Amino acid sequence: MKIITLLFSSLLLWASSFAAEKQPNIVFLLIDDLGYADCGFNGGKDIHTPNIDKLAAAGTVLESLYVQPVCSPTRAALMTGRYATHTGVYTIVRPHATWGLPLTERTLANALHDAGYATAITGKWHLGEFEPAYLPTARGFDHHYGHYFGMLDYFTHLRGQDLDWYRDGKQIKEEGYTTHLLAREACRTITEKDKNKPLFLYVPFNGVHGPFQVPDDYLKSYGTLTGNRQKLAGMLAAVDEAIAQIVTALEKSGERENTLIIFSTDNGGPPPGDNTPLRGFKGSIYEGGVRGCAFANWPGHIPAGRRIKEPMHTVDWYPTLVKLAGGSLEQKTALDGKDVWPMLTQDAPSPHDAILCVQSPTVAALRMGDWKLVMNGGHNDNEDAPKAKGKGKKGKAKAAESGETLALYNLATDIGEKENLAAKEPERTATMRARLAEFLKDAVAPGQMGHEATALIEQPKKKRP
Repeated sequence: MKIITLLFSSLLLWASSFAAEKQPNIVFLLIDDLGYADCGFNGGKDIHTPNIDKLAAAGTVLESLYVQPVCSPTRAALMTGRYATHTGVYTIVRPHATWGLPLTERTLANALHDAGYATAITGKWHLGEFEPAYLPTARGFDHHYGHYFGMLDYFTHLRGQDLDWYRDGKQIKEEGYTTHLLAREACRTITEKDKNKPLFLYVPFNGVHGPFQVPDDYLKSYGTLTGNRQKLAGMLAAVDEAIAQIVTALEKSGERENTLIIFSTDNGGPPPGDNTPLRGFKGSIYEGGVRGCAFANWPGHIPAGRRIKEPMHTVDWYPTLVKLAGGSLEQKTALDGKDVWPMLTQDAPSPHDAILCVQSPTVAALRMGDWKLVMNGGHNDNEDAPKAKGKGKKGKAKAAESGETLALYNLATDIGEKENLAAKEPERTATMRARLAEFLKDAVAPGQMGHEATALIEQPKKKRP
């Protein structure tokens, strides 16, 4: 009997160990241009986000998750675990631009695929498409459905005169509102997943990015709002509904308890988004441009009903998720991101002593503790706005002649970045400026693509599939 008991106990211990080591599914929800305070869980009052708020309440809200000022750089940081200073993706990769995320970069999808994951993206890629080698299915994803760029029409899927809607690299024509189509595909991916493999599902919605379009039914609850704010409210309601459908698909498939869900915006919201109480909007390195609305949820693993003020950056997801998945972090390119799992689950402090927010090698900010140094913070980079006059070489020269600007803020007492303390804190300013210079000393030029990509560009152009 003792032998049987010992065997049974050993079996239970083995089963418990196996369960603990089981690779989780990872669903990463990236909401385009969402304002810091547009959702209820982060203070929003006029837009109903019950499904998002329910997930946030059952997980841990990340009050100080830093992102990039605009779309493509945040996606590059997420996919590589590296700052823009090392990838060269400082700005938006525009349609047919002859550059993208360097081919020398290992992506999060590559790393998770190597760890045994099925990998899929349903939504916006925005990291290059001018050659097949830059497409999602060549960067570690088994499957891609959606679009390559932003600002496409939600109903026709046109960006300007070009159809921007694809399935695994092939252009397709479909009817439907993009948020609905992306949700349907995400749910299908979950339902049809290989039961023998964990899933990495990346869902970068184009909602709530402009143009401001939504089916009329979603406007009915927002009669007190007007103009684009009303339309944005309807668009976010559609995203909230889509997220509920994805969660339901996980529950029906029996995968919910073993799924880590991460929710984040890619940058601060532009008007009419609400970034209260932060300063600035999308395209800025002030908090309103680079502090993301975010949370993480995994039942039984990430504490519920908790809010973390400790700072982290989007680059941290790469090492955190690869390590969690049991993957390898050995690679040729050095990571800027750090494992934040202890911070998320064990009340550990941020693993960073300094976090970089960068728009270009000359426009950047540094956070150290509660303090933030901003260098040349007045610059803007927003694909929604028409290019202002003087933004070419002459405009840049004029900006350079105007001299460098520095500002220092104490975010603990001045989250709105209203009082510049640089003159009152000369020693701290000098120390942080020196540290910022360390971050920027090896910064690559914007659009830096590396030898492999350059060689590809010089080859005769191949027709995109």
